[in-house]
Amino acid sequence: MELYMQNELTEQLRQTDCVFTHGGKFHADDVFSYALLRMIHPGLLVRRGNEVPQDFTGIVFDIGGGAFDHHGNDEKKRENGVPYAAFGLLWQQLGTAVLGDEKQAEKFDFRFVQPLDQNDNTGEPDEIASLIADFNPVWDADEDTDAAFLRAADFAEQILERKFSYIKSNIRADEAVKPYLAQASDGILVMDQYLPWKKAVEKEEGIAFVVFPSNRGGYCAMSVKDSVLKETKCPFPAEWYGKRDKELAEISGIASLRFCHKTGFMLTADEKEDAILACRVSREKEKKSRIFWMRVKKAFRKKKSRRDVR
Repeated sequence: MELYMQNELTEQLRQTDCVFTHGGKFHADDVFSYALLRMIHPGLLVRRGNEVPQDFTGIVFDIGGGAFDHHGNDEKKRENGVPYAAFGLLWQQLGTAVLGDEKQAEKFDFRFVQPLDQNDNTGEPDEIASLIADFNPVWDADEDTDAAFLRAADFAEQILERKFSYIKSNIRADEAVKPYLAQASDGILVMDQYLPWKKAVEKEEGIAFVVFPSNRGGYCAMSVKDSVLKETKCPFPAEWYGKRDKELAEISGIASLRFCHKTGFMLTADEKEDAILACRVSREKEKKSRIFWMRVKKAFRKKKSRRDVR
């Protein structure tokens, strides 16, 4: 199975052994461009210089006035106004092929590529761009700029590898969570393995808790955040907050509870059944509390209406 989907540019890339970009001082834009291309075509070489050789037939970026150069008068901008640099122009054509998902490619452009493009076009500070810039030889060093560029590209490629790995794993996780969602009951989702669940679960209004095996042993139970309010839908009871071991077991009445976070969004238990029970107890307490305050508000409105009548 191929790591990347094929399109016209990936096919063109596979038919060349070398790409070309400008020489001298380098930036995150051209470094990440080469790193991206080399990930698709491992072993791909790069030539750098002040002018593109007339006989060069490979892909050219960040110089030469072609499709992947952004220095001309016809500046290309995204719909949100962020101008493209070479990295963004390449990602525009390669992102979906790399990640296998158009929406994820767009998100990566927004979160990662655009800040680098903005930095290259406007000088707006960016931490990753600054790290890449630091690979350039200092002013009084007798160091080859091309060799420094390759070291920067190695670093950039490691960043992209980790980014892409996490994005693809989250895409797989969204699919793996679906069967558990179908089996959820009473607002509690129980999984027999840990999966990155937040993206898929927070869209489900009816899910208040998620229970899964902890990597420290036992089980973890977490309260789900409301996707709009960004607050936990049903925190664990306030009297449990920050409690541990015997004290928590005595207060809760649940034997194997071991720890409740001081903000009440998460707890751990030795037994899965006790983690689930803690979620059920919390839901019941929350329901009773909500009913109580609804009655208080109703009574207050009645009193207010009587006063208004008088």
